[in-house]
Amino acid sequence: MSKKFLTEVIVKSAEMPALAANKLAGDIIAAIKAEIVSSGRFSIPDFGSFSVRETPKRTALNPATGEKVQVKAGATVKFKASPALKEAALGGVKKAKRKAAKA
Repeated sequence: MSKKFLTEVIVKSAEMPALAANKLAGDIIAAIKAEIVSSGRFSIPDFGSFSVRETPKRTALNPATGEKVQVKAGATVKFKASPALKEAALGGVKKAKRKAAKA
């Protein structure tokens, strides 16, 4: 999903000018980022939740040279899909397989 996609959905749904919809999409993304930064978690019902997960310091291998490299500890954002989203995605996969089998 991109900001452009969100803008298009807002324009179609709210019949809003594209410029205003683009600003709204940017504000929504900024609000989600702010919530993740402040609380470490953001959830959308029937879609899923985003949470911050800390990554430990580790040793990795440089694939080009094979030498060991130290990787600093950090953080990443993890997404967990809701059961409703998983069910919808599974239905889409099954539908695609049925369609491919008919062709």
